[in-house]
Amino acid sequence: VQLQASGGGLVQAGGSLRLSCAASPSIFIFRTMGWFRQAPGKQRELVAGITIGGSTNYADSVKGRFTISRDNAKNTVDLQMNSLKPEDTAVYYCHGVELNAGMAYWGKGTQVTVSS
Repeated sequence: VQLQASGGGLVQAGGSLRLSCAASPSIFIFRTMGWFRQAPGKQRELVAGITIGGSTNYADSVKGRFTISRDNAKNTVDLQMNSLKPEDTAVYYCHGVELNAGMAYWGKGTQVTVSS
């Protein structure tokens, strides 16, 4: 089981980035998937999550700006981030909870830096 995150980078405040998490062997082995982030000196926090049925939830700080989605054909979970703020700067991690055994998996982080 592997989660591969991509799409981070440097962007100016107000800009957009799209993160993608490729799940192998399949996105369908996870009952929930999501994105967490960790800023320097802070705890890792949930940004957005999506269930196998497509239900979503968001941190209050990103509601209305970020959108999480599943692409079942590509086996990816994407995070569209708009109206980015400097406080969104963090390492973003893809996360999945396995459907059957309930094991949690983490992908390697991808850096998102928003300049003011």
